Amino acid sequence: MATDPFIVHVARLRRNPGSTLHEVRRGPVVLAGPLDGLGIDPGRSVVPLEAEAECDITLRAFNGGIDAMGTVRAPWVGICRRCTVPVSGELQIAVSERFGDGPIAEDDLYPITDDAIDLGPLVRDAIVLELPMAPLCRDDCRGLCPQCGADRNESECGCVAPVDPRWANLDVLR
Repeated sequence: MATDPFIVHVARLRRNPGSTLHEVRRGPVVLAGPLDGLGIDPGRSVVPLEAEAECDITLRAFNGGIDAMGTVRAPWVGICRRCTVPVSGELQIAVSERFGDGPIAEDDLYPITDDAIDLGPLVRDAIVLELPMAPLCRDDCRGLCPQCGADRNESECGCVAPVDPRWANLDVLR
């Protein structure tokens, strides 16, 4: 049986408030959503199916819990929102979260269960919040021509935009 790479046993750390533990954990991150054959959700960016996220974190014990501060890294892929070419990048996210005991009443605490913390939800939450919602291949992407579909980043197509009859009366002002 494979063990979860994001589970960290913290019994020894918790016995000494103020002590720290540095951990680097790598593993797959499953993000829900309909994916195509390449592992890309056609509407947004995602972490590729076979990719691993890395959590480089320092844990510091305090009475009743653990502070977790560090960095989450993960690759992402998507489709440019303007010209529809595949794009990719790497997220590097600074995280600072808390893990606490007992029934969790506060939304900002992750649970400590059986003297272990699961960094998986922390990693997943950080990635989901930082994934580009509408990625671009580059900042100055000119997109596709709405008339002929040509990629305007590669060449001009020469199409003339159709006249909108609702604005035709204003053309006399030109």
